Amino acid sequence: MDNEQVGLYTLDEALESLGFGKFQAFVLAYAGLGWFAEAMEIMILSFIGQAVKSEWGLSSSQESLLSTIVFAGMVIGAYGWGTISDTYGRRTGFLTISIVTSGAGFLSTFSPNYLSLVILRGFVGFGLGGTSVFLSWFLEFVPASSRGMWMIVFSTFWTFGSIFEATLVWIVMAKLNWRWVLALSSVPSFALLFLYGVAPESPRYLCMKGRTGDALRILEKIASVNGTKLPAGVLISSRSTDKAEESTPSEDRIPLLPSLSKSSMQSKLGLSSFFMLFSSKLIKTTALLWVLLFGDSFSYYGIILLTSKLSSGESGCFPTIQSSGYLLGDSLYVNAFITSIAALLVDRVGRKQTMSIMFGLAFIFLLPLLTRQSAVLTTCLLFGARMNAMATFTVASIYAPELYPTSVRTTGAGVASAVGRIGGMVCPLVSVALVNACHQTEAIAIYLAVIVVSLVCIQLFPYDTKGRELSDTAS
Repeated sequence: MDNEQVGLYTLDEALESLGFGKFQAFVLAYAGLGWFAEAMEIMILSFIGQAVKSEWGLSSSQESLLSTIVFAGMVIGAYGWGTISDTYGRRTGFLTISIVTSGAGFLSTFSPNYLSLVILRGFVGFGLGGTSVFLSWFLEFVPASSRGMWMIVFSTFWTFGSIFEATLVWIVMAKLNWRWVLALSSVPSFALLFLYGVAPESPRYLCMKGRTGDALRILEKIASVNGTKLPAGVLISSRSTDKAEESTPSEDRIPLLPSLSKSSMQSKLGLSSFFMLFSSKLIKTTALLWVLLFGDSFSYYGIILLTSKLSSGESGCFPTIQSSGYLLGDSLYVNAFITSIAALLVDRVGRKQTMSIMFGLAFIFLLPLLTRQSAVLTTCLLFGARMNAMATFTVASIYAPELYPTSVRTTGAGVASAVGRIGGMVCPLVSVALVNACHQTEAIAIYLAVIVVSLVCIQLFPYDTKGRELSDTAS
């Protein structure tokens, strides 16, 4: 039959027709478990660091290194796992991520000394650097019309992971010790391994690789589970494809490159996926995204550190504000509120405008702190700034993988996430030093300047992704 006689449909059109149903709910649960596990592993040492310090007689700098090494590992892992999943597939990516994270996390339970614990926690951080793979994988199953809302819902798994870890520490540390906390905190990563066999490959990744037959089988399974139907016709990679790609089960098409072995070709593709981020078509997006995530992470963690310092009364220069523990005590309700507001905005006014509104509000909350305020007002202003900075970071994390084509999506989002982590690592060097030296005004001024630069970057992004189909190639 001619193409005129046979209906053609793209993957995005298929996902819209299938809707968000039980199948995507499973994908959400599995990918969310990855973020849940990351939150637990990151939060853990802030809870048990003092116990480890007391047992082994560590200095304050040695205690800090236990947390810093995790972030350092994440920076390295973000590039590595993104490249692996863009080259070998999303499933291969989160299989190896889960093996490294669960294995290193569990083995750290038996660390005989400080050095071995630092090394193993570094490997845990390396594994955690790949959690953007879970985000990108889930993104590729969601219809464009409701993608923003469901990505916001996905982000709540981080909040629940943090709260669960705090509860776990509270229960376990009272009766056992920090080693048990490490062991039990690795359980979600083992659960990812246990459920790996039923996790499907991304049909978008398969289409990008020319494996439309395999992609169609997954789409048919989604239709069966959701109780919906695929559009009539033949699945094609994109509307720009003049010739329809056959969707019948067949052997995967592998380009004929006689001069290269398969492993050599994949290695070169892995390197090219990173350098593609700096191509003429993507370099503007990459640069803007790096500045945005660095600035957001820097200001968010700066606000948290400033709140912690002022609530502890250690600075001796400013009124002691309400306990940060009190502020964080209602974090579940606060995050639920912020998530609801963001979910309402992202698919209505778009990602760019949502980030501009939230970060603009953070700026407004911080501005009065350039001058000395009462303890109560300072508490409220810092709390409002933290909420809006957190919301901006959540939306930016969703926006990042949407901006990149499928061929480099997890690499681009992973490296951008790593740059954001660097912002969080650099921030204490500025915040703590300035506040300890009684320079709160200077610290606030730096946060405001960083927010202004980030707001400019948001406006310079080439387009908003609200309701927009994901692209598969940079061209």
